[in-house]
Amino acid sequence: MSEKFLSGKIALITGSTSGIGLGIAKSLAHAGADIVLNGFGDHRSAEQDIQSMGVKTLFHGADMRKPLEIQDMVDSVKKSWGTVDILVNNAGIQHVSSIENFPTEKWDDVLAINLSSSFHTTRWVLPGMREKNWGRILNIASVHGLVASANKSAYVAAKHGLVGLTKVTALETATTGITCNAICPGWVLTPLVQQQVDAKAKTMEISIDAATKLLLSEKEPSMQFTTPAELGALAVFLCSTAGNNVRGVAWNMDGGWAAQ
Repeated sequence: MSEKFLSGKIALITGSTSGIGLGIAKSLAHAGADIVLNGFGDHRSAEQDIQSMGVKTLFHGADMRKPLEIQDMVDSVKKSWGTVDILVNNAGIQHVSSIENFPTEKWDDVLAINLSSSFHTTRWVLPGMREKNWGRILNIASVHGLVASANKSAYVAAKHGLVGLTKVTALETATTGITCNAICPGWVLTPLVQQQVDAKAKTMEISIDAATKLLLSEKEPSMQFTTPAELGALAVFLCSTAGNNVRGVAWNMDGGWAAQ
């Protein structure tokens, strides 16, 4: 397998201006794929970093709650470059609250972005993948697609649903060159998780290091974060020939979280 084995492939990564999505985008770019970024963050620095790897980039700011904007994003890629070869459904949000206090609008937003958007992107890219008889669909679920935590009802429901959507997609494409799998991270040190660490440190009046250890000790036996680069490396593996017959898998990178 050559270093640039994805040269000529087009990869669309939702929610990719920072964090996990950007880490996966960089890994796919390093393997030669041209990258379509999406998200609400500042995309210019992300594009510059990726373009420095010698690949092309596009950006589309589709709101992943809105099916028509998702369709426009896929259509825009087709008009500019051609059909999407690799789809990474990464966009996600979180809201923490007990069920009886969970705001209805927050529930709707979490389900729309974390689950329904992946259905819409998938249905719009699959025809082009079928024409080529090749494609990779990677759904970034979560360890919460496998197990639950209190006060995260919408997130857990959406991520469990995303694992189910992954399996159905894999079955419907089982005799083709298209594969669909889910990646299920535990704690990943992204800016959003760092905010949780900082908040815990402030609330409990402890150091950042102590708050980090406390956060990890609650769920993750390895006591270490998974990195976006590690998730990107798994994505690259699943896009390689070694992943040709990996289908419908929910692959957890969670430091032993779900093994407990």
